Amino acid sequence: MRTFFLFSFLSFIFPGCYSSNNPLSKQVRLLKDGNVTGDSSYVYALPFAKGKSFRVVQGYFSQFSHRDRAALDFNMKRGTEIYAVRAGIVIRVKEDGERGGLNRKFRKDGNNIVIRHFDGSNAGYWHLQKDGALVSVGDTVKEGQLIALSGQTGYAAFPHLHFLVWKSGPEGWQQVPTRFKTSHGIKYLKFRGKYKNPG
Repeated sequence: MRTFFLFSFLSFIFPGCYSSNNPLSKQVRLLKDGNVTGDSSYVYALPFAKGKSFRVVQGYFSQFSHRDRAALDFNMKRGTEIYAVRAGIVIRVKEDGERGGLNRKFRKDGNNIVIRHFDGSNAGYWHLQKDGALVSVGDTVKEGQLIALSGQTGYAAFPHLHFLVWKSGPEGWQQVPTRFKTSHGIKYLKFRGKYKNPG
């Protein structure tokens, strides 16, 4: 109940509208509104168990902490099982962080897993609970494999999963907007939307 009221308060103060000057924010808006035809981007699995539903509490380029991030926050209780959205190799695991809260000093405490996909893109899963990683660096994982438990470590006002996909190349760090398989079809997820993993 406390998380719900905190989320409602933050949603009121920091609405999910676009506030970034990042050129990618315009592209994301067009993708989410269905104004891009012939979208051939990869379709990801949702990062939680089949048959489960979770709400997006912060979307792409929103005003709170995603101003320059094509990232998604899923409202999840501590200990919620997190699943790989795509097959790949685990390249980073941090699970020793114990602290979390709405203070930037906690950023370094955020537990996370990064998985490199076979096209060179990376998926990051943040705010995991202490000792919440269920994979190790070097492991090969399948899409839909259980990889972690959610938490509230790092810069996090309440327990949730922060999810982001990016590529690194000659032009530097490039964020990748992601669409997902949901119980209502393939979609770019929207702020405040609740999505079910088909199963």
